[in-house]
Amino acid sequence: MADDASKNPVMLITGASSGIGAATARAAAKEGYRLVLAARSAGKLEALQAELGGDSEVLIVECDVQKGDDQKAMVAQALKKFGRLDSVFANAGRGGEPGGFSEADPDVWKDMILTNIYGVGLTIQHCLPALRKSKGHLLLTGSAAGRVSIPGSMYSATKWAVSAIGYNVREELRGSGVRVTLIEPGMVDTPFFDKPPAHALMPDDIARAVIYAVSQPSHVDVNEILVRPTPAE
Repeated sequence: MADDASKNPVMLITGASSGIGAATARAAAKEGYRLVLAARSAGKLEALQAELGGDSEVLIVECDVQKGDDQKAMVAQALKKFGRLDSVFANAGRGGEPGGFSEADPDVWKDMILTNIYGVGLTIQHCLPALRKSKGHLLLTGSAAGRVSIPGSMYSATKWAVSAIGYNVREELRGSGVRVTLIEPGMVDTPFFDKPPAHALMPDDIARAVIYAVSQPSHVDVNEILVRPTPAE
């Protein structure tokens, strides 16, 4: 049974097992959020669940964002556990495409497109009824790569698509009370990269941007937050 909805707000995060997702979970827990943490392997979330208050405060869900049934079940479990969703951070994504348009593996493209675009769409579709009810907050992980042209980058193209999704869902939700924020990081030192980048943001930097957006009063809609590393000297 769902618990008392008058308790602390609930944030759902996809791609929560590492990087920006895990850092945001920690930041949100400090702000009093109860959490629904989703990843392809629920086992990777167990330590984070224990760290952030155990199963009374944190629900972990195995979810492949490419699968509509997984996302539907994720939301159902969240509502059964907590009775509401106040913020949803559609953060799951992937990169990795050596070779550009000339030589990249098309199967890598397919998986990237299904995760970064289709998966985001499914998260939005399945979470919107609960967000409309709570007049909550939808956040999407875009990228600085979704604002510029990068030679040979299908990843950049997927993040342009996420930007478009953010703009378009905001228009769909106009007047509903649901706020929509695009979080657009530059280079971030996460497991996304095989080798740590030499000059990059940290996941905690992006988590602070998420908390800034969700902590604004209800009449303030932070549309986009573009965060880049300070240029090296």
